[in-house]
Amino acid sequence: MTAKTIGAAQFKQRCLALLDRVGPEGIVITKHGKPVAKLVPFVSGSRDLLGALRGKLRITGDVRSAGLEWDAES
Repeated sequence: MTAKTIGAAQFKQRCLALLDRVGPEGIVITKHGKPVAKLVPFVSGSRDLLGALRGKLRITGDVRSAGLEWDAES
């Protein structure tokens, strides 16, 4: 899918209506025919991942260690 393109002046006039209809491909906003911005829908997926595994995992041992002993001098 290709993003729809709209001039900045037209975007300014229709901004609220475009916010309601923006699709997953987004809308490219142009000035003098050159792209300057892209409006894309907000996806809240990554924030929902924070804490999603709380209480489902158990950490054992030292999480700061790879479990290998090594000497930085050699």
